[in-house]
Amino acid sequence: MQIGIYPGSFDPVTNGHLDIIKRASSLCDKLIIAVARNQDKRSLFAAEERVSMLIESCCGDIKNVEVVHFNGLLADYCIKRDVSFIIRGLRAIADYEYEYAIALMNKRLAPGVESLFLMASAEYLFISSRIVKEVAVYNGDISSLVPECIIPRLMKRLRSEQ
Repeated sequence: MQIGIYPGSFDPVTNGHLDIIKRASSLCDKLIIAVARNQDKRSLFAAEERVSMLIESCCGDIKNVEVVHFNGLLADYCIKRDVSFIIRGLRAIADYEYEYAIALMNKRLAPGVESLFLMASAEYLFISSRIVKEVAVYNGDISSLVPECIIPRLMKRLRSEQ
């Protein structure tokens, strides 16, 4: 069984993330969407909320996905779950440099796990969770950037943060 994993902070999940999830799910028997804690950033949503938003956004349409939350090293989690490959989405050259370094470290820590890079589809090249939050803070239209079910949650959270 080929198991893929797509890790990320997903704070919040965007249509760019969903595009990668849909495409990656066709490459494996099972795709684990792994919500991670990013030590470098403060998350707007708790990990459990991000898991819930991902389940609501994609699990009805895509049958071979499992959404989980994990702590620790991705390489250790991959070994524990018998993951065959890690999926990473790339938007720009700057993403590649960062992701390449992470892929090399993961290969060192988990030699049997490959990294696969999927280029973002053209309509999603500019979308990031950070940009979505910034546009939403100023009441910009994010309806084409995130799944519809995310908008009320995001707007409510941003109002409570102000």
